[in-house]
Amino acid sequence: MLLVLLIGFLLPSGCPGLPFYNGFYYGNVMNDRSYRNGNGEGFFNGVKLVVETPEEPLFTHRGANVTLPCRYHYEPAPTSSRPVRIKWWKLGENGAPERDVLVAIGLRHRSFGEFRGRVHLLQEKEQDVSLVIHDLRLQDYGRYRCEVIDGLEDESGVVELELRGVVFPYQPPYGRYRLNFHEAQVACEKQDAVVASFEQLFRAWEEGLDWCNAGWLLDGTVQYPITLPRQPCGGHGLAPGIRSYGERHKRLHRYDVFCFSSSVKGRVYYLEHPEKLTLAEAEEACQEDGARIAKVGQLFAAWKFYGLDRCDAGWLADGSVRYPVTRPRPNCGSLEPGVRSFGFPDKESRRYGVYCYRQSWG
Repeated sequence: MLLVLLIGFLLPSGCPGLPFYNGFYYGNVMNDRSYRNGNGEGFFNGVKLVVETPEEPLFTHRGANVTLPCRYHYEPAPTSSRPVRIKWWKLGENGAPERDVLVAIGLRHRSFGEFRGRVHLLQEKEQDVSLVIHDLRLQDYGRYRCEVIDGLEDESGVVELELRGVVFPYQPPYGRYRLNFHEAQVACEKQDAVVASFEQLFRAWEEGLDWCNAGWLLDGTVQYPITLPRQPCGGHGLAPGIRSYGERHKRLHRYDVFCFSSSVKGRVYYLEHPEKLTLAEAEEACQEDGARIAKVGQLFAAWKFYGLDRCDAGWLADGSVRYPVTRPRPNCGSLEPGVRSFGFPDKESRRYGVYCYRQSWG
């Protein structure tokens, strides 16, 4: 049996005979008798390694700190503690590659990529190797695998992490159905959001999202949610649900996009100003107030999570004009809560106010 041990975080690249794995080097100690009995049988003969992770998804929000539970034990329990190697990685979704998150042996660990400096093992109790992630980002949602390796024996479990958020349809200023998949990703990022997954769109549909324009989703499909069947949206004969165009060519085909955003750390507010503003004047007014003009995703998040309710139309960073309503009332749009849109008016128009975003609540 081949047993691997950590012998250093970093060794010069010229060291011969040492396999490289995620920044850790391991050596071959096949002949170490402390790990083998006289018959050459592995130490794990008759011992089972069990890894436990929760079956249900964990729900949290952007900016939070979250613990992904993972514990392990042996059956039967050994008489003394054993050194193990722990690896956490984020599973690839929709063709995306897997991403290393953290590897550790004992008190030594290394984190990787965008997780560097934001993750560590909980280790409050023996055999508890739960992963703590700080300051969650929109891209952090997904499935994480916890792997425990003892010699050549390894077991793993998966933890699913979901963010509570809001899905909103988006089209650029230059019109409907103008975005290929890659442009759709950029469009969402510019609005403080990411391309929504099917699961996120489905939950939004369950909460009442109804939109007749087809948009990209994270898996490369194009779909749209309908709660009230009607002729232009698949016809009256179809039941409510998610209409699908299936998977489309990510470069050649063009649609709108469904974006997903979560809570914001700061405050979105309508700026009380004595005059209506052009788009350029709106941007300047927010700067003078110690803020910056809000993005579409920030306005949706403020409406969804903080109940922002205002019947005044205001400029946003992309040049659109919108306003959020949580308490529908006369002369304030439709009878349903939501973010109302005036589209993309002339940037020189002085008919609107502005929504600003400040990182602090002051």
